[in-house]
Amino acid sequence: MIRFDAVSKVYPDGTAAVADLSMDIPAGKITVFVGPSGCGKTTSLRMINRMIEPTAGSVWIDGVDTRSVDAPKLRRGIGYVIQNAGLFPHRTISDNIATVPVLQGASRRESRRAALDLMARVGLGAELAERYPAQLSGGQQQRVGVARALASDPPVMLMDEPFSAVDPVVRTQLQEEFLRLQNDLGKTIVFVTHDIDEAVKLGDRIAVFAVGGRLAQVAAPADLLHQPADDFVADFVGRDRGFRALSFTEAQGLDVRPEPTLRLGDSAGPPDGADDRWLLVVDDDGRPRGWIDRQDRAEQQVTAGELRLGGTLVSEGSSMRTALDAALSSPSGRGVVVDANGAVKGTVTAAGVMSAIDAAAREPAAVPAESR
Repeated sequence: MIRFDAVSKVYPDGTAAVADLSMDIPAGKITVFVGPSGCGKTTSLRMINRMIEPTAGSVWIDGVDTRSVDAPKLRRGIGYVIQNAGLFPHRTISDNIATVPVLQGASRRESRRAALDLMARVGLGAELAERYPAQLSGGQQQRVGVARALASDPPVMLMDEPFSAVDPVVRTQLQEEFLRLQNDLGKTIVFVTHDIDEAVKLGDRIAVFAVGGRLAQVAAPADLLHQPADDFVADFVGRDRGFRALSFTEAQGLDVRPEPTLRLGDSAGPPDGADDRWLLVVDDDGRPRGWIDRQDRAEQQVTAGELRLGGTLVSEGSSMRTALDAALSSPSGRGVVVDANGAVKGTVTAAGVMSAIDAAAREPAAVPAESR
């Protein structure tokens, strides 16, 4: 566990970056620091590994005051991932990952062998081991940064906006990979971001910082969205926090209706009426492949290349937010509900999802979603 005990940081010009911060960061969980620019979240993160020294107060890791540990030794025992990865440009990928183990006395051969294992764990092929950072994409570089932070198997990892410099698609992939790794490893992670959606997706707990380094609220994501501590937190979380909060309510009680389907390779033909313009195409196992627009369409076979499905599926364990977004994102206005095997069970409309949301809100307590 990490503990901040009345920690403050005031710079020589009088700027108060962090003000009397006291909080506990639980072991084996992801705690996200979030807030506007200049609120002290990165300063607080860097005081954990003493890259910045507190003006007052103390930081403890597993009952040990970090001031009692030699700073370089402390840092070698804490994983650290930053924006743009911070890799050594003149070293190969395997040597970048092996940096800390070598400093700790491991042989280069042993460290490089371990680096290959870590590359596989974070989704990098062994063929990249002898390349240099400039030869990798931004997403690949960030994966190397995570692998390097894991190389010494640290119990604590600090991550300072590690995914903010990549495009949205890669960022989503990295977030999913990060959650998978954490599920396997159970590290104590402090993660800094300015993106509240990223905080809600990744955090077991979220610490919201206000300008001036004041800690405004620490809570689980669902509690933060449902019960912000004050107007600042409510405004920072966003006016659509009610929609975000649906991520923590499982999609139950949906009115799932039968949906006519067409097998891939068959002919769609023009619609017979106003209500059947869009037709759901499935494969031989009944799994959805996408929607086909039958309007002004000649009799011809449906091919996979013309189908679009992304963002319109509702699977077991999905949240109400996923169900509503699926219906709103579908060209037909109907989200596709699938079973555990991925086969079509039926569809739901946005109106149907809203009805289920309203019914759930009348229950004594909402049921948490199994995943975010």
